[in-house]
Amino acid sequence: MNIRNIAIIAHVDHGKTTLVDQLLKKSGTFRSNEELVERAMDSNDIERERGITILAKATGINYKDYRINILDTPGHADFGGEVERIMHMVDGVILLVDAYEGCMPQTRFVLKKALEANTTPILVINKVDRPAARVLEVVDEVYELFIELGANDEQLDFPIVYASGLKGTSSLDPDVNTQQETMDPLFETIINTIPSPVEDMSNLQLQIALLDYNDYVGRIGIGRITKGSIKVNQNVSCIRNDGTVKQFRIQKLFGYFGLKRIEITEAKVGDIVAIAGLSDIMVGEVICEPDKLDPMETLHIDEPTLQMTFSVNNSPFAGLEGKHLTARKLEERLYRETQKDVSLKVERVPGEESWIVSGRGELHLSILIENMRREGYELQVSKPEIIVKMIDEEKYEPYEEVLIEVPESCVGNIIEALGARGGIMDQMTTFQNQIRLRYIIPSRSLIGFMTDFMTLTKGYGIISHTFLEYRKMEAMSLGERTNGVLVASETGKTTAYALGNLEDRGIMFVNPGVDVYEGMIVGESNKNLDLAVNVVKAKQLTNTRSATKDNTIVLKRPRQMSLEASLDYLNNDELLEVTPHSIRLRKRILNTVERKKFDSKKNMEE
Repeated sequence: MNIRNIAIIAHVDHGKTTLVDQLLKKSGTFRSNEELVERAMDSNDIERERGITILAKATGINYKDYRINILDTPGHADFGGEVERIMHMVDGVILLVDAYEGCMPQTRFVLKKALEANTTPILVINKVDRPAARVLEVVDEVYELFIELGANDEQLDFPIVYASGLKGTSSLDPDVNTQQETMDPLFETIINTIPSPVEDMSNLQLQIALLDYNDYVGRIGIGRITKGSIKVNQNVSCIRNDGTVKQFRIQKLFGYFGLKRIEITEAKVGDIVAIAGLSDIMVGEVICEPDKLDPMETLHIDEPTLQMTFSVNNSPFAGLEGKHLTARKLEERLYRETQKDVSLKVERVPGEESWIVSGRGELHLSILIENMRREGYELQVSKPEIIVKMIDEEKYEPYEEVLIEVPESCVGNIIEALGARGGIMDQMTTFQNQIRLRYIIPSRSLIGFMTDFMTLTKGYGIISHTFLEYRKMEAMSLGERTNGVLVASETGKTTAYALGNLEDRGIMFVNPGVDVYEGMIVGESNKNLDLAVNVVKAKQLTNTRSATKDNTIVLKRPRQMSLEASLDYLNNDELLEVTPHSIRLRKRILNTVERKKFDSKKNMEE
């Protein structure tokens, strides 16, 4: 059977996973009695809820006499390392671009990786049925981007397919009226454009590009066979990243078909497979025949740019909701995550029940936290901090490219806010009453900015960012919250009476009837100083006033704090307590008197 290996690359939310759904449906890979759920490739609960792809997924589709292996890649910048490694497993890419939004920061990032790997591109303009679609303009934008990224003449001669992933229609004509309910134009373009893998049946060569983990077989290495063939129970050699060689036996061999990873007995050149048998197999390592070593160029793994401290939950409410509470359980879980996520680094803090966890960005780390709380873990995390590099005895910090789309009425607020955070405007364009801004900004300036951004744009703004490079560190204070907080001074249940009396002091984060403890953050102060408040105080009952009087108090709606918003909100003297059912902001020092002494001492030192 003829093989085609392709990856689908795009900016986040441009419709990669939805398009793969349609390819699965229209190829006849599924029997008529099999039901295909929406965004079937997003198998993780969080992926399905948020509508984003977090981990690269592989699927195999049969179309006519061809096997088309498709890799659905993450679109978010935090998971860009996976995109880079996937380029080594495929011969071509489908670049998916939204017919309205056009080229976004991540479009540039993923296309740059594809061109560097010398893959053959196909452009798919998606969502052509949108009322505000600007199909021909977007095609021009893509050509400009290819030229800007230094594409050669062959790469510039890419075919274009126009499609609606949601409706399952496609056409080779930009006119939306020519759309037909079929994916054949795309299938035929893949077959005619993407080269088949080079048929080299000499000695085995397979480089591991992705990792997975299974409780039964341990770590699983995923890669494409570039030479030869492989069988279950075959003895092979692994050329490690440090140059050493380790021999092992292939215990399990998996292939991909539809949505399933299926056990197979053998595979040959061009196939994308998963292998089990070496417990510490790593990305970039090469599998060869024992006496015929054939090394390959080492794969680049993105370095972490952000770190947080994870620690055992020690709040007064510790152990009330979770089932995994101890340092041993936390450590096991964190190190298990590093088994399949090569961009994550975990380091134990000496003498403490804490770990420094480093990742690619806030989303990368917040998804790990969310997964852990859903699995029944309790933990505390600190404010995210950038990782500073020392180069020639000077400090360097990560910078990001930020692309923002806002209504004209909000643009002044955004320019002012980013200017104060050390952002440099690179470009400003206008289309259809929307302003598009491109900024270069230190990564630390974006910590805590997302919440402000939604307020400044009244929810109408779109923001995306991608890592650019390390630059010399600027000597300015960025990313700290300016407002103080309201901190509970007593432990107990919040009352409407107490909350009503405190409304003029700031914005509350809690409703009446919520359990709080001393040192827990219950609201945001309208001044720049922290304020200890009693939120559990009840009204004194007398002969003339009854307890039912409280029912007439009408309180403002408290601010809802999601996990990401809470991480953004933290200051250095605060922690976030995360349990299966609760997210609580708290001070590091819970006792009000001790905290005030510590703050006074710190202010005197400054």
